[in-house]
Amino acid sequence: MNRGEQEDTTIYKVVVNHEEQYSSGLRPRESSRWRDVGKSGLKDECLAYIKEVWTDMRPLSLRKKMEEMARQQESSTSEER
Repeated sequence: MNRGEQEDTTIYKVVVNHEEQYSSGLRPRESSRWRDVGKSGLKDECLAYIKEVWTDMRPLSLRKKMEEMARQQESSTSEER
């Protein structure tokens, strides 16, 4: 079996940043921008977990801004009536 055919048994950790964006890595990020979510395992397991929980790819700040704009639009529409 050559090196390319060896099974990857590396344990990865899933981390999330302040914008609720997910990543996986070999060890927790040094930066305070990333926090460990408590999920670790083989690469495929971590990627499957991320796919399951990260359903909205937009950064948190963008989601909040869009919600605010929708509320303002709804408010102005109500006032016009």
